[in-house]
Amino acid sequence: MTRSLRRLLVTGGAGFIGSNFVRHVLEKTEDRVVVIDKLTYAGNLESLKSLPRERDFVFVKGDIGDQKGVLGLLETHRPWAIVNFAAETHVDRSIDDPRPFVETNVVGTQQLLEAARRYWSGADKQAKEGFRLLHVSTDEVYGSLGESGLFSETTPYQPNSPYAASKAAADHLVRAYHATYGLPVLLTNCSNNYGPYQFPEKLVPLVILNALEGRDLPIYGDGQNVRDWLFVEDHCEGIALVLRAGRLGERYNIGGRNERTNREVVDRICGVLERLRPARGNAALKARGLERYEALQTFVKDRPGHDRRYAIDASKIQKELGWTPAHDFESGLEATVAWYLGHPSWAEHVQSGSYRRERLGLGRP
Repeated sequence: MTRSLRRLLVTGGAGFIGSNFVRHVLEKTEDRVVVIDKLTYAGNLESLKSLPRERDFVFVKGDIGDQKGVLGLLETHRPWAIVNFAAETHVDRSIDDPRPFVETNVVGTQQLLEAARRYWSGADKQAKEGFRLLHVSTDEVYGSLGESGLFSETTPYQPNSPYAASKAAADHLVRAYHATYGLPVLLTNCSNNYGPYQFPEKLVPLVILNALEGRDLPIYGDGQNVRDWLFVEDHCEGIALVLRAGRLGERYNIGGRNERTNREVVDRICGVLERLRPARGNAALKARGLERYEALQTFVKDRPGHDRRYAIDASKIQKELGWTPAHDFESGLEATVAWYLGHPSWAEHVQSGSYRRERLGLGRP
């Protein structure tokens, strides 16, 4: 088989979903991958070690807000597409300090779009016709659902956190660059991801690591907030399908069809840990006089403006592109817990001295 010389530019490729997508591309396609990442606290080169086809991978430390630098990267590597994962993503951090979210998610996205527009405008006819930019977003832009209903691609935006508002603004800019300049774009909005390489401030890895160390397992409010959980490998497959075959200018929701309350998620993690690493052999729990992981569960003050329920209608991507998630919540969670158990050095390495799994998101005085 003749090897492809196509290159794909992945922004934010050292983060959670981005690094999983890089692995997906290198495993499933012949594309070469160029990653640009600012390497903030949640982006780490540890997540890009031992890649398949490492000779077809290039890493560049950089900022999507540096239009000149991004344009130079595009002109040097001539990618056929850009997939934009670069973003500040944690709701609690956005409550404490919204400014980095505006700078990266709004201003940074606009600068990336402008660099892409300039690159695309100057490309030859064949390259111009094949180019596209896929912007990865979140279901949080839609706001909060009641006890019934699903977010569709036509659901009006109603973001309730600074993070969600910054992602909503970025989505609007992406759409506007298509409508105004004709830039060939695609948008995806996903539900809550979980899986390997997720920074430990998020619920699933936080609970896993805290439980192993015999630390409290914090559950916000009454624990009944509902999220639709999507295994990261399924998400990466959905993104790859949209990139290859999605209709330009369109939005595609990608959801796991796995609604769970936060309390249920914590309970399930405790159950998987009991099977894979029983609490009776955990010295940290013994030191606290506890015999089961579930005894570590602690209800804490709720997050300000905490959306009650998210749920994705993924029928569009299923009907148009044939995508459905391969993992249910149970199998995905089992694989996730097993990965963290097998990679303790990764978790320790990526946690900087400024973050040790303390509570965030209560707002600054």
